[in-house]
Amino acid sequence: MADLKILSTHAIEDVLHELGPAFERASGASLAIDYDPANALKRRIEEGTAFDIAIVTRPVIDALSRQGKIRPETCTDIGRSGLGVAVRKGEPPPDVSTVDAFKNALLAVRSVARSKEGTSGLYFETLLIRLGIAEAMRAKIVLGGSGRIAELVVSGQADLAVQQIPELLPVTGADFAGPLPDELQLYTVFSAGIGAACKARDTAIAFIDSLTTPAAAAVFKTKGLESVPR
Repeated sequence: MADLKILSTHAIEDVLHELGPAFERASGASLAIDYDPANALKRRIEEGTAFDIAIVTRPVIDALSRQGKIRPETCTDIGRSGLGVAVRKGEPPPDVSTVDAFKNALLAVRSVARSKEGTSGLYFETLLIRLGIAEAMRAKIVLGGSGRIAELVVSGQADLAVQQIPELLPVTGADFAGPLPDELQLYTVFSAGIGAACKARDTAIAFIDSLTTPAAAAVFKTKGLESVPR
């Protein structure tokens, strides 16, 4: 089996850490996985970064498909996640169960971390406007780079972190406080697709198929993701 170069969003990182080695053992293929936010991966692919499989958000994979960078017939939804809140381990978790509670929790803290260009971070900015507290929160926002921004809570640079749940759960030293209330929730669908220049199509198809089995769905669930309604 051929080797595969995979570009993946961080939200699927823990899933791939578990499922990737199993696929390598079963197939004999070798996986080289590079993680970045979906929008950063889109930009890199548009600039010519070589890859065999991209695992990104559905809007990004659709855009790359329209550009001819990804084969449309291979695009497959593999999971979805909502947004949540994390605090430093041992800190009392804020009540984020209702819209008013979530709003009050944001206003009560000194600082809130969000990703700079990830889907969650961009949505959070619009959410502050929707809640009518964008100006009040302006000086409180701490921008995180690529990766898990709950690490900023662990290091003391922020009091709360808002990000996709599977990116909050694995952070050592942080506690998951809960999901955003339903009225404010944003579910992000993650999709896998094969690059137009991929020369190992059969192996790539086999890998994507391995992410859609019942066993894989169970792993997704333990990592904070849900199956995509079909």
